[in-house]
Amino acid sequence: MNIIVGSTNPAKVNAVKEVFYEKMVDSKVVPSHVSPQPFSDDETRQGAINRAVACTSSDTMGIGLEGGVMYVEEQLFLCNWGALVIPDQTIFTASGARIPLPKEIDIQLEHGMELGDIMNAYAKRKNVGKKEGAIGIFTNEMISRQTMFSHVVKLLRGQWEYNSR
Repeated sequence: MNIIVGSTNPAKVNAVKEVFYEKMVDSKVVPSHVSPQPFSDDETRQGAINRAVACTSSDTMGIGLEGGVMYVEEQLFLCNWGALVIPDQTIFTASGARIPLPKEIDIQLEHGMELGDIMNAYAKRKNVGKKEGAIGIFTNEMISRQTMFSHVVKLLRGQWEYNSR
């Protein structure tokens, strides 16, 4: 079964290729149908599901990966979700790493900016969202965005394989 990832972001596509190394993995741009900057677990998860559903067909598994932010009490955290949808429309979801974000990023997000744009300026780098991601910056590159999403894709694959037995 082929796989289509609902994004052309290299960190996301390469995470799927790493975990499904024996499969044909393609990618395409599909809408998340959530805010450009998801602000909760629910919204981030729904974005991943929407992307995966948009990529699924009778002979293709769809995978959606979405990054967002969410609050735990007064602290803003990075969050990420993935969804895997098989041709019969069964949906598997999983979430990954969460780390707190600095208050100055919280303030900029509240003013409508997207995390990727904020991180480019904050880290004085280009295309942070397609490379190390906020997770890479704030973990001193111990965990990259691709590694974070690879973990989520492993959780998805494991659920799918377990339920396919």
